[in-house]
Amino acid sequence: QVQLVESGGGLVQAGGSLRLSCVASGLTFSRYTMGWFRQAPGKEREFVAAISWPGGSTKYADSVKGRFTISRDVAKNTVYLQMISLKPEDTAVYYCAATRIIAPQAMASTYDYWGQGTQVTVSS
Repeated sequence: QVQLVESGGGLVQAGGSLRLSCVASGLTFSRYTMGWFRQAPGKEREFVAAISWPGGSTKYADSVKGRFTISRDVAKNTVYLQMISLKPEDTAVYYCAATRIIAPQAMASTYDYWGQGTQVTVSS
């Protein structure tokens, strides 16, 4: 019954911006830490960003600090990933994930639920 659905992916030019959304259902959204991960073909899945409950503290991968911003709208059961200054190396499938752990988590194994992913392609 728990479902995470990502959207907002697409094709964008290098230097451009994109905003990803993840809508959660079947869980009490305000009591879950939410994370974003990405995976490119032939590469390991890597942590991008996370936002915790209850305080909403955030954590970012070094590769995206200063360019990506994670946020949430509890009323809409939605977590966002605002991406600016996109680079070709940001190209990947981006996944939304949820965990009950009350701190932002960078390890994929700590997350209980995952979305299906949304493709982000950054052209040069």
